[in-house]
Amino acid sequence: MNRAVMTRTMYLFVLPALIFYLLFWIFPILKLFQYSVTDYNGYVQQFSYIGFDNFKTLAHEEILGVSIKNTLLYTFISVVLGNIIALALAFLLNANIRAKGLYRSAFYIPTLFSAIVVGFIWSYIYMPDEGLIASLLNKLGFTGIDTNFLGSYDKALYSIIAVDIWKNIGTSTIIFLAGLQTVPQDLIEAGKIDGAGRWSLVRFIKIPLLATSVTINVTLSVINGLKAFDYSYIMTNGGPGTSTNTLIFAIYKMAFTEQLFGKASALGIISFAIIIVITAAFVLTLNRKEVSA
Repeated sequence: MNRAVMTRTMYLFVLPALIFYLLFWIFPILKLFQYSVTDYNGYVQQFSYIGFDNFKTLAHEEILGVSIKNTLLYTFISVVLGNIIALALAFLLNANIRAKGLYRSAFYIPTLFSAIVVGFIWSYIYMPDEGLIASLLNKLGFTGIDTNFLGSYDKALYSIIAVDIWKNIGTSTIIFLAGLQTVPQDLIEAGKIDGAGRWSLVRFIKIPLLATSVTINVTLSVINGLKAFDYSYIMTNGGPGTSTNTLIFAIYKMAFTEQLFGKASALGIISFAIIIVITAAFVLTLNRKEVSA
């Protein structure tokens, strides 16, 4: 088989994936850009081009600022708190403890459930007065605590962030655990011979060698936080007020409830730009630190 035939064969194998990519990724993005400069309502294929009016309108509306703030707060907490807890769990599950295989499975089980199932389960757990948390607090004698977690403007966002962390903590823990398995034991032994304590071994040997795992987990957490939608929709419907209104939820509500598809497309473009910039910044920063480590 000559080189030209091999090249054509190679392109034939790539062609199905390329067609799929163009149809379900590039084409929708191009249509999003098109609709963002129209007054399209999402139903009637008759619309007018209105230029950048949708973007100008969004710039003067409170929903844009609130959605960006909630999304960034959601992302920050889930990235920092989620990865700290996952790293601590990975160290615990990597230690010589009894039935650690059982514990590993137990922490990973929540990731197997869909967001809908998790959302409904935690909605019942968070129920005021009758939910699991309220019942436990009452039995422990803490009767004066407000247990209306999802109905409180100040608590709702943090409540759904906690659910998101609980759901995804297993995946992050497994990735950190896999990284710990690759730490050379001779480095650990050398550190012990040099007089390094347990904390010094963790700080100066194990954590620096987990740079790749940190990059993977932080990147996944950032992407997951920036596209947060499920629990805002399932558990609070964006409320109370706009307290759990994330960017993706605002796009959904604008498009399918208010029937402002053109305006929602403009918000989608803004969200797309924010996600690309923040994710790229995180990846580049973590890659530089990974190389220096």
